[in-house]
Amino acid sequence: MFSSLKKTCLLTLSIVSFIGFANAQKVRPLFDGKTLNGWKIVAGAAPYAVENGMIVGTMKAGSPNSFLITEKEYGDFVLELDVKLEGTETNSGVQTRSHYDAAGNNGKGKVFGRQMEIDPTPRAWTGGIYDEARRLWLYPLETNPAAKLAYKTEEFNHYKIECIGNEMKTWVNGVPASYVIDTLDQSGFIGLQVHGLGNKNYLEGKKVYFKNINIQTENLKPSAFPKSVYVVNLTPNSLSTQEKANGYKLLFDGKTNNGWLGAYKNTFPEKGWVIANGQLNVMPSDGGESTNGGDIVTKEQFAAFDLSFEFKLTEGANSGVKYFVTLSEKNAGSAIGLEYQVLDDEKHPDAKMGRDGNRTLASLYDLMTAKKVLGSPRPIGAWNRGRVVVYPDNSVEHYLNGVKVLAYTRGSEEFKKLVAISKYKDWKNFGEAPKGRILLQDHGNKVSFRSIKIKNL
Repeated sequence: MFSSLKKTCLLTLSIVSFIGFANAQKVRPLFDGKTLNGWKIVAGAAPYAVENGMIVGTMKAGSPNSFLITEKEYGDFVLELDVKLEGTETNSGVQTRSHYDAAGNNGKGKVFGRQMEIDPTPRAWTGGIYDEARRLWLYPLETNPAAKLAYKTEEFNHYKIECIGNEMKTWVNGVPASYVIDTLDQSGFIGLQVHGLGNKNYLEGKKVYFKNINIQTENLKPSAFPKSVYVVNLTPNSLSTQEKANGYKLLFDGKTNNGWLGAYKNTFPEKGWVIANGQLNVMPSDGGESTNGGDIVTKEQFAAFDLSFEFKLTEGANSGVKYFVTLSEKNAGSAIGLEYQVLDDEKHPDAKMGRDGNRTLASLYDLMTAKKVLGSPRPIGAWNRGRVVVYPDNSVEHYLNGVKVLAYTRGSEEFKKLVAISKYKDWKNFGEAPKGRILLQDHGNKVSFRSIKIKNL
């Protein structure tokens, strides 16, 4: 009996060992520790070499962004690696499902695709997702500020990048950082970046170290992400499983006007608004407020909420997304409410009116100016992402393409002082209603909206 039991134990141990070996075989190195076999240098002129079992990239003055990319392309994968960046004045990154255009950048070559950012600067966006040479920032770390603390300056940091289906997630030293859902790029190469120096030539010779680069491409299972982490879902008019679990719902289904009415009306406008190609379009007329179809508002009212929307401007266009609209005040033009300004700052004269730019894009219209963000807004005709968060304590934040551009508190003394010197000074308790509707403005110019979603807080 003892012999039989011993054989059973040995067999069990053998099975467990085999399973462990098989699981270990699922993860394999992308770098052999000795050579750059399987990799190639493209775009810039920064050199890459192997030193002490690491890939080392060296910054070079006068060179644009340089990349060491895999010769093989990858679709679904989980990539883990350790990276150390010298200094705190430049950045690096890891390209995923990316592509190379040899003729791009005036013949110098251009890499484009989603990159996990490594950013030791005070901005602290390490782990964010940047669309290199294309759509720019998709997930700045201001969208998940808790992850800003994960990076360790001038040390090796451990990164995990998960690309499964349309979802890309990142972790920095085990801390969940970014979550993007995107329909572009189902496969592409993986690349290691040495960033161009621009006018910081004194950084020439600084190095980026990459090691322990391992990938898994089989038997993949999506890793859980905290419900509290905001998801950037670039699939139009859709909600992911994570978003649904977190309480988000669509205010526009991409097909109908369900849930919307004309302001001061009992029905949706018969003219001036067109739903087509998954877009809710306010049509052009004379450039005046509410002179065609008029504003539209949600049937439902909201108190504390997280509102996201995408908008696309035409040249010289003006519109807005208002909140805490009560429809209790009669106005000759647009209905009254706090307004996230939607505007072509370059071509519309309203950008130069008001005070200190407080009528520019993403500003709290006529009250507070949105800070300017490098690379934002997107060009006219491209989609921008707006977001308004109103917390239960009445603090409010405006975001443009994932970057927080202003913050204030409704009803505070500072807020009341701003109202007192604005065009709203004659409206009693302006912007302080306990709840109100969401409004899309008809200002007589064509502007398109989609992916309008909200969560009650």
